[in-house]
Amino acid sequence: MQKRTLGKSGLQVSALGLGCMGLSFGYGPATEKADAIKLLHAAIDQGVTFFDTAEAYGPFANEELLGEALAPFRDNIVIATKFGFKDASPRNGVDSRPEHIREVVEASLKRLKTDHIDLLYQHRVDPAVPMEDVAGAVKDLIAAGKVKHFGMSEAGVDSIRRAHAVQPVAALQSEYSLWWREPEKEILPLLEELGIGFVPFSPLGKGFLTGAINESTTFSADDFRNVVPRFAADARKANQAVVDLLTGIATDKGASPAQIALAWLLAQKPWIAPIPGTTKLHRLEENLGAVAIALTAEDLRSIDEAARRITLQGDRYPAAMAQMVGR
Repeated sequence: MQKRTLGKSGLQVSALGLGCMGLSFGYGPATEKADAIKLLHAAIDQGVTFFDTAEAYGPFANEELLGEALAPFRDNIVIATKFGFKDASPRNGVDSRPEHIREVVEASLKRLKTDHIDLLYQHRVDPAVPMEDVAGAVKDLIAAGKVKHFGMSEAGVDSIRRAHAVQPVAALQSEYSLWWREPEKEILPLLEELGIGFVPFSPLGKGFLTGAINESTTFSADDFRNVVPRFAADARKANQAVVDLLTGIATDKGASPAQIALAWLLAQKPWIAPIPGTTKLHRLEENLGAVAIALTAEDLRSIDEAARRITLQGDRYPAAMAQMVGR
């Protein structure tokens, strides 16, 4: 597995990490613990060193799972987790008060069975708490040895700058893929300017870019894609064009659409480390195969030209969730 360094932080991670949310939360019933542990261990066996979780995934269940599964490998891996919601639930709104941050970190350390968090993200910006206070609280935790690096998730340009001035931000985690390219406008130039790494979540469009989802696909009742406008049946039908684009390139390369989507992301910047999630071993192996795919400048130019002719349908978040993004 290739390694990448997140910006100027010195934090080295596998080129592809593993987004662990779906093992416990968000995409239907939680994976059986034994199967989830098997998948996490398989990821380590194949060179993955970067694992992403949050107290909100469950809540708490995902951190507990990783704490148990990753304990034997702790010295050789990077664990990222997050604070920022009231009672660990996005439904309750945001809470980044310094005292709350400290409480969350103490609890997360216990669940993760570790004495430090490698990368601690603010899950969403809290407009009620000055960004300087948030960054200052994390700076204190870094000084205490409980946290190694500070990250932000779905934050806007102003918040990133203000936080970075107090405590250098090692990485920003936000959605980025061929079906959500908004970060290219302001976020990627800012990260390059400041020397901040980028960790794209949902790099496969919440599964859509794999080609396994179409307009007739049904999701389980507790799958959050049921409320995402971009996953409405008519939007899926319209957005099939981007999957068709990936499929055509994949055929030429002897790869899968998912592998091309990930290879495209990896080719954008050397400080980008996507974190695709999966609950299936064969999908894990497929995703990791993307690291070996080298897209040429001509490939990237062709993909870009074709993708820009496609107008994607549907918002990526319901209105209530969208309000917490880009602050």
